[in-house]
Amino acid sequence: MSELITAELVDLDLSAATKDAAARSLAERMVAAHRVTDLDGFLADVAAREAQMPTGLDGGIGIPHCRSEHVNAPTLAFGRSAAGIDFGAADGPADLIFLIAAPAGADDDHLTILSGLARRLMDPEFTAALRAGTGPAAVAGLIRGEEPAEEPAVDEEQAEDEAQAENTGPEAGTAGAEAAGSLPFRIVAVTSCPTGIAHTYMAAESLAAAGREAGVEVTVETQGSGGFKKLDPAVISAADAVIWAHDVEVREKSRFRGKPLVDVGVKAGINRPAELIAEARRKAERGEIAVVSEPGGGKGSGDGEADRSGADHAHFGVRLRTYLMSGVSYMVPFVAAGGLLIALSFAIGGYETAGAKSVADHFVWAEADSWAALLNQIGSAAFAFLVPVLAGYIAYGMADRPALVPGFVGGSIALTVNAGFLGGLVAGLLAGAVVMAIQQVPVHATLRGIMPVLVIPLIASAVVGFLMFIVVGKPIASLQNALTDWLNGLSGSNAVILGVVLGLMMCFDMGGPLNKVAYAFAVGGLADPTDGSLKVMAAVMAAGMVPPLAMALATTVRRKLFTKTERENGRAAWVLGASFITEGAIPFAAADPLRVIPSVMAGGAVTGALSMAFGATLRAPHGGVFVVPLIGQPLLYLLAIAAGTLVATALVVLLKGARRAAPDRAGEAGAAGSGDSRVPVTA
Repeated sequence: MSELITAELVDLDLSAATKDAAARSLAERMVAAHRVTDLDGFLADVAAREAQMPTGLDGGIGIPHCRSEHVNAPTLAFGRSAAGIDFGAADGPADLIFLIAAPAGADDDHLTILSGLARRLMDPEFTAALRAGTGPAAVAGLIRGEEPAEEPAVDEEQAEDEAQAENTGPEAGTAGAEAAGSLPFRIVAVTSCPTGIAHTYMAAESLAAAGREAGVEVTVETQGSGGFKKLDPAVISAADAVIWAHDVEVREKSRFRGKPLVDVGVKAGINRPAELIAEARRKAERGEIAVVSEPGGGKGSGDGEADRSGADHAHFGVRLRTYLMSGVSYMVPFVAAGGLLIALSFAIGGYETAGAKSVADHFVWAEADSWAALLNQIGSAAFAFLVPVLAGYIAYGMADRPALVPGFVGGSIALTVNAGFLGGLVAGLLAGAVVMAIQQVPVHATLRGIMPVLVIPLIASAVVGFLMFIVVGKPIASLQNALTDWLNGLSGSNAVILGVVLGLMMCFDMGGPLNKVAYAFAVGGLADPTDGSLKVMAAVMAAGMVPPLAMALATTVRRKLFTKTERENGRAAWVLGASFITEGAIPFAAADPLRVIPSVMAGGAVTGALSMAFGATLRAPHGGVFVVPLIGQPLLYLLAIAAGTLVATALVVLLKGARRAAPDRAGEAGAAGSGDSRVPVTA
């Protein structure tokens, strides 16, 4: 195993002024050390991770990090900034910058080292030693744990066992327990973050340390990206309260039912653990029991610190959206794999490949048509799971694992009765609702163990099957056929209007709920493709490429309207836009929503309308410009994207230019009125 950090990866005089410049400076050291293969590609992955949640921490620490296919060995670069760099922390700029790079398939040993570093960052003595370090080699050794005062990294499972023993052992909370003459207050916690590298373990360490100071037993389950070791059910049962500090979905939520719950973003677990522990105690004293019924959408608020303890009581519309997005998120990988395989088969063998004989009966190694048929039939097999997976995981989002079986059964029946994508939606909602109803029925303690694995799947599958076969299946199938006929009949102004609507939805929240609804509508049509549904898929992908491409072009043609950080983000946005990653425009929209969002929506509407008017079709659910050879009317399709990009670029430049010109005019007027001959300062 190569060393995580060497002296060449340490910069004790980091001169960058922005977080993007700091990431680039440290990443260049990784490239020079042959740890990163593509600088711009890696920085795009870092920026995408940063867009999910700021990586600044209280105490002057910035930890930009990501997993990336452009990293060939887990690597850490460290920079020390005298002026400080803003990474979004509440207490101000960071002077200690750690850029963490993990390969897309990093092994557990390397992740253990990275998580160990994250925990050590919670130690004030460690950060003080970093600030006092006098040479790159010494600092690199300190980070590697070579100083005598630092403990070496150990196996992750062993570390978690030791941490758990420390948090639950007789010495934890001794003072509080002795003072009260009883057992200390006990809390179980779950921490997780999108990449599972840094914040997950830092929050765990922070909560455990705060618990020791408060005389509270805190046992933490870290749900990292490499899997997780479940808490002992007996520990959960004995706990007085639960804390979730997470920015992705907590797995197997039902284990924590019946406990007072504090539900926050992962950064709250790092920055204010004592408050969370105090709040958990207050909820336990008041007897507040959380309703844990949905594994839901995952990410927290923008800053990761908003308390979400009321999430289970959210408005019905919010919960319904969460259920549907749960199903869509699990369905999309099947769509991507199946759709791209089918599209590739058509590129090799033409559209008649769809009618080829089974390759199990006829396959000639030397014939391209046989390989095309093989890819088509594998892709079709993946597509056969779309509706059952959608239904199963909608139900899972509503009522956890007991709802998976009736959800999958209902989705399969939806295909049997030709109810299609709409049938899958209804089947998932029915399965979740039936399971939730069954879970409300009180049962004897002797039956509780077999309820989730036998009784609930049995009864719920029977009920959902009856409803889908006898009651709702045929009406939904009729509606599905009507929708299919409508899509096939789209022409002229009707098609253009639909393209406008889809373009507006794709660009309004750039990866948010409306964007996902439009995308789900498009990929649902690929399960049983028609000419109309293929046009919809083409319009959706084209419109989704516009926002990042427009921002990239705007930062190129009018650089002075954008900050240095935005110009650097603009370079990454070229690749993100070309790859159909709409989220590449989020940093621009977050900084100036009133000018950016309307501009890209207008561009997306133009692109969607033109794509539909040109009759462009697309069988692949993703890929951006890299699947253009598989698109019907490819040149007109690219023209639609270019037109929308130009419209969005022109509007954002015009609006930003007007904002900049207004202070100029105000300054000139003030100078003329006062006789001041100084040059006015522009915004």
